[in-house]
Amino acid sequence: MEIKIAGTVSESIVDGPGFRYTIFVQGCPHLCAGCHNPQTHDFKAGTTVDTDDLFNECIEDPLNKGVTFSGGEPFCQAEPLYELGKRFKERGLSLWSYSGWTFEELLKKSEREPFTGKLLSILDVLVDGRFIEEQKSLALQFRGSANQRLIDVPKSLEAGKAVNVTKL
Repeated sequence: MEIKIAGTVSESIVDGPGFRYTIFVQGCPHLCAGCHNPQTHDFKAGTTVDTDDLFNECIEDPLNKGVTFSGGEPFCQAEPLYELGKRFKERGLSLWSYSGWTFEELLKKSEREPFTGKLLSILDVLVDGRFIEEQKSLALQFRGSANQRLIDVPKSLEAGKAVNVTKL
């Protein structure tokens, strides 16, 4: 399956715990002021790649213990990320995603966009919320601004409301 990406980073240590393979998808509707990855905003830019190639590149590196979907906005390409994410989960890798939408917004979106809900269902952690430049802090772990949350997705889906990660 094809997906449009801005790039990848193998062995990232800033997009979740441990060494992670990070996929930066191309395209974002949020256009947050001060975004760390403004080059990922344009939906027409980037490179189209096959998800099989991304999967193989990730699993070739034995140091990667997890995968993170970043962007751009991962939920704008929920179907290929869901299909790819399922394969990573089958390999025992942890799965994180960033999103400018909140957990609550994604739940609502999933009512009309099934792959949004499917992608949510396989995530371990969601870092949610738009980047707000006035709330930027370099002291926050795995987040850019104080409004963003580290959501324990399995617990949140079970509870029907956002549950913050208590331990990484």
